[in-house]
Amino acid sequence: MKKWLLALMLALPTLVLAKDTPTLDTGDTAWMMISTALVLLMTPAGLALFYAGMTRSKNVLNTYAMVFGAFVVAFVVWIAAGYSIAFGTASSSAVQEVIGGFNNVFLNGIKWTDLSGTYPTYVFVAFQGTFAAITVAIASGSVIERIKFSTWLVFVALWGLVVYAPIAHMVWGGDGAFLFDAGALDFAGGTVVHMNGGLAGLVMALLVGKRAGYPRSAMKPASVLLTALGAALLWFGWYGFNAGSAFGANAIAGLALLTTTIAAAVAAITWMLLEWFVYKKPTLLGIATGAVAGLVSITPAAGFVSIGGAFIVGILGTVFAFWGVTVLKKKLGYDDSLDAFGVHFLAGLFGALATGLLAVKDNGLLWDGPLKESGDRMGQFLVQVESVVVIGLFTLVGTVIVYYVATALTGGSRVTEEEETMGLDESIQSERYMNN
Repeated sequence: MKKWLLALMLALPTLVLAKDTPTLDTGDTAWMMISTALVLLMTPAGLALFYAGMTRSKNVLNTYAMVFGAFVVAFVVWIAAGYSIAFGTASSSAVQEVIGGFNNVFLNGIKWTDLSGTYPTYVFVAFQGTFAAITVAIASGSVIERIKFSTWLVFVALWGLVVYAPIAHMVWGGDGAFLFDAGALDFAGGTVVHMNGGLAGLVMALLVGKRAGYPRSAMKPASVLLTALGAALLWFGWYGFNAGSAFGANAIAGLALLTTTIAAAVAAITWMLLEWFVYKKPTLLGIATGAVAGLVSITPAAGFVSIGGAFIVGILGTVFAFWGVTVLKKKLGYDDSLDAFGVHFLAGLFGALATGLLAVKDNGLLWDGPLKESGDRMGQFLVQVESVVVIGLFTLVGTVIVYYVATALTGGSRVTEEEETMGLDESIQSERYMNN
């Protein structure tokens, strides 16, 4: 008996250490690597095709190049300093509220054996980098057909550091980060990605100015089929976007996968019926746009709401986006070329606010905030309001600053009148989408 007791006492510290030390889970690692690949697919394939099909045939390749270029530049910038700003640790608690510091520039201090929970930190870095890249790529949809390619690429690099990384930190940066500590809920990027990218696009559209001939001239899409294919690829990749944000192959990922599918499907139906009622014609472009609007609106809520909540978010978020695209845009007269603001900002805004009202009171799902702490749903809604206001103001001011710096560095932001008339495929890329 004494020998057994002695052996147990000697083994106890080892058992406690093993329990507290993170261990790699191969299932979680595999799922996060697949999720990273899925989110990557969303930008240089899904979003690029979705946008390229909606532009005029003389600007298809330039539009695709803007999205593809945004992805590669933004991802490199993310590795260089964006990750450190978003998820590093600052030396001052006051600084930590807004940015994470520069200790992990070029991933300094992170070893290949380090873990983020149950999977490698390097996988987390890559996963989050795909989010950074698609966010700024979303903004390109508001300024296609008239912005200089050089200005756009400089803007992408600066914006990723000045705007995206601090916002990602404030919402997702952990203890000490401003909106994270306030209890803001954003499961996969309704505020960080969609509101942020959509508003940045509108700001740029207003600063660059309208396309020549807008809104008098007809600007028909080059290929609705390309747009529909892009929407399908976005939907496919969105499973990595939303279900991957559970950070493991677990039940929450399963919930996010189902709510994402429900919201997208019901949103596509909603947009189709709205077009049928208002314009008497259900279009493929409308069905594809509706699906994307539903995906956007469910993103902040995917891992927090019930099945019924997914239906509500998908339907109402799409109604809000449809109103923005068909009514608000015409009333205010801004030239948001491919409706990045109408779809991404407005649907993302609705989803972020709806999360506070529809999130299930289940502490197994909730991260933090008044709803988890005390069941205070109105308190949670007010936190959600605070988060969208803070992010809106930060994006607005930061985008204006970055735009003017990029414009100064590239000698103006807009292509010449001759280049715009010719089309940017030939005048900028020296390529043609259709050789006829």
